[in-house]
Amino acid sequence: MHTLRERKKQRTRDALLRAAVELFTSRGYDGTTVDEIAEAVDVSPRTFFRYFAGKDEAALGLVEMTVARFVEAVRARPPHEAPLHALRRAVVDDWHSINEVVESVVPVELYLRMYRVIEETPVLLAAHLRRSAEVEESMARVIAEREGLDVDADPRPRLAVALFGGAMRAAERQWSTGEDLDPEGIRLLTARYLDALGPALLGDWREPGAGHGA
Repeated sequence: MHTLRERKKQRTRDALLRAAVELFTSRGYDGTTVDEIAEAVDVSPRTFFRYFAGKDEAALGLVEMTVARFVEAVRARPPHEAPLHALRRAVVDDWHSINEVVESVVPVELYLRMYRVIEETPVLLAAHLRRSAEVEESMARVIAEREGLDVDADPRPRLAVALFGGAMRAAERQWSTGEDLDPEGIRLLTARYLDALGPALLGDWREPGAGHGA
């Protein structure tokens, strides 16, 4: 049960995040200051820094929220699912609950526009890719744990997550450069890219004789 103080802090954080996204998507990342974000919520810049280390952290805040929900979804997938199937279904089947996380702060369309800002802003894209690499390592360990493997001895968890991440990045680049921001259309596009992954890692890793690589 969240206390009143915790709920108030969450509302303030959400309000700052919403203001930041609205300003970044209307004025651009470089054209927005921390002071303007704080002013939009009627708080001090000092309050902003209680919740975010800087503008970049606020700009990536929604992405961090969706990633956290995705990791939860992977952990919740049935243990009998093959790793790439579990990753795919955590995105495609759980798409609406991931959207609900976004919509608790901003409309999904605004989130998608923010994604374009990230793609078009070198400092944000670099931070996003660095964070994505960290998430891939965490996910490889989650997959290894699901399969009862040593992530450092068997290359397949990291390889599977790298393939999955590459397909997701390709899909993101495709829709972030287009005009259609329909969430369902983006879900279908993402599913199409993930379905294009080859069969090498799709099978049951627990079958006797399944390869562990060189």
